[in-house]
Amino acid sequence: MDSSHVSLVQLTMRSEGFDTYRCDRNIAMGVNLLSMSKVLKCAGNDDIITLRAEDNADTLVLVFETPNQEKVSDYEMKLMDLDVEQLGIPEQEYSCVVKMPSAEFARICRDLSHIGDAVVICCTKDGVKFSATGELGSGNVKLSQTSVVDKEEEAVSIEMNEAVQLTFALRYLNFFTKATPLSPTVILSMSADVPLVVEYKIADMGHLKYYLAPKIEDQEES
Repeated sequence: MDSSHVSLVQLTMRSEGFDTYRCDRNIAMGVNLLSMSKVLKCAGNDDIITLRAEDNADTLVLVFETPNQEKVSDYEMKLMDLDVEQLGIPEQEYSCVVKMPSAEFARICRDLSHIGDAVVICCTKDGVKFSATGELGSGNVKLSQTSVVDKEEEAVSIEMNEAVQLTFALRYLNFFTKATPLSPTVILSMSADVPLVVEYKIADMGHLKYYLAPKIEDQEES
């Protein structure tokens, strides 16, 4: 979760997605993402990465091994104390679920950020519309549900139980779209007055979900 409590990220990696996986009992570890990013940059592109932690340990061990096993590097990273209970988001049904090409979503967010700081996402039975307004004017991108496509990942599908219109900060959405290389498609799930879910499926591994709280009227006016 970010410091302003506006956004949250959840990465789920299933056990069957690993070459080797062992977890004797449930364990929660607090990791500084900036520190972990620095350590992961020490690994080679083809390295085999092993994460290891003991019970009640105050460090996480990362081991990088070349495929030919001629070079092995290990790093210990200090863990943090985090309130795990505050980070959970309950599962729920959403009024509108849009599945679309992830590259298209990234382009829409990037293009509209040249117009304004926020995007209004409106989901109706006619399609989904992304709108932004700023000093130089306004911009709108509307996507309708596709009927026939050559590839499944190029399709736009919309499941709607109730029309939804919410406003979100484009600065966060552009951060989220950095995950575009992970998946050819992205799923947007929305309901009134609850965080938007931006989900990228990771093939054979799990998923990456971003949650973003909608902007409220007094925030938009300030």
